[in-house]
Amino acid sequence: MESLVAAALSALWLGILTSISPCPLATNIAAVSYIGKRVDSARFAIWTGLLYVLGRIITYVAVGAIVTAGILSIPGVSNFLQKYMNSLLGPILILVGLILLEWLPLNIPGITVSDKMRERASRGSLWGACVLGAVFALSFCPVSAALFFGSLVPLSVQHHSYLLLPSLYGIGTGLPVLAFGIAIAFGAQSVSRLFTGIKQFERWVRIITAIVFIVIGIYMILRYVFFVF
Repeated sequence: MESLVAAALSALWLGILTSISPCPLATNIAAVSYIGKRVDSARFAIWTGLLYVLGRIITYVAVGAIVTAGILSIPGVSNFLQKYMNSLLGPILILVGLILLEWLPLNIPGITVSDKMRERASRGSLWGACVLGAVFALSFCPVSAALFFGSLVPLSVQHHSYLLLPSLYGIGTGLPVLAFGIAIAFGAQSVSRLFTGIKQFERWVRIITAIVFIVIGIYMILRYVFFVF
């Protein structure tokens, strides 16, 4: 139980870290711009933020469940992972940490969202925000891909979690947008200050998280590969 709680908190944190990274933050800015079209309505801004988060959750749950189920459905792979998952997590965490520090380049072909697609989604009023959230969630960049496929998916496989962990990850990625929506409801200056604070906060959080990943990765290698502890 304690292990699952730790995994749940980790999934939520990974989602938050993903959302404030430069590339996902850019898509969230676009989402905030969409929300800002109705700044005259505080209720609209908040509900739009909530539906945007829902769209992200739907995408991450779908992708996470498909990938996790696909891995666990192959008997040989499933048995191998159940036996050696802890041994594999160490090197994986170190790789993710190096990517977060930008010491290891990773080229991921992302899905770009055209102005036409964005405009088409925006015509759907409130539910257009849900569509935007779902589409933007597919725009993987090196950092978000490393966090999702390199950290969240192994956690989901380890705990056989098809819904809970991807859902918490999706909630984490949408929280800043929800905060922006609330800030818009209280004034544009709040949004500007929030963006500035996040940009300054993100770099240090990413570095600290990367160091933690690397340290945990080294510990897991020493414990489960070399049996030092």
